[in-house]
Amino acid sequence: MSAEGDLYAVADELRAIANLGIRYSTNDYDRERYERTLALSARVVAALEARPADEVMRTYRDNMSHISPLCGADAAVFADDRILLIRREDNGLWAMPGGLVEVGETLADAAERELWEEAGIRGQAVRLLGVWDSRMVGSLVKAHLFHFCFQVEAFGTEPVAGPETTSVGLFREDDLPPLAPGHDTVVPSVFRIHRGELPHWFDRSGG
Repeated sequence: MSAEGDLYAVADELRAIANLGIRYSTNDYDRERYERTLALSARVVAALEARPADEVMRTYRDNMSHISPLCGADAAVFADDRILLIRREDNGLWAMPGGLVEVGETLADAAERELWEEAGIRGQAVRLLGVWDSRMVGSLVKAHLFHFCFQVEAFGTEPVAGPETTSVGLFREDDLPPLAPGHDTVVPSVFRIHRGELPHWFDRSGG
């Protein structure tokens, strides 16, 4: 993990501890201590991103009050020996279609939705390929995240870029474009699973 990624991980762990304490503390003294811990986490993120700490705190209060890791779902779509990748708008790097799971949908639903939103393709998840820990694959995310990757059978539509992507394409394993952090580890593993060299992947699957 990079130094920046390590600091994000520390900040996220502090945030989760603080939110847990705020939720279950039974006296004002403990609650104040946890509020200070949350503020320290926000200061770390603010320093990393050169923005005001109170702005980070507003994000914390709005949609980052979770006290356990987040879940993301990725869609692995194969055409013969090629995999479908999208080029992300935020950093210009390539990745499998995917994103955070929304409240009220299943993991497979999320993978299918992200495929539609980011590549303009409808499909059906047919197999869970593996689960990757963001800390172990070097994903530059601000929260601890588990990537659930599904093999998705596409319904034959030609892929098109979505609102958060600038391009889509099919790539062979020996000719991959520059991949986003985390995907540079996950995508080669997905190829190995697709070829039958590995049955699946989780954090103890080995190399």
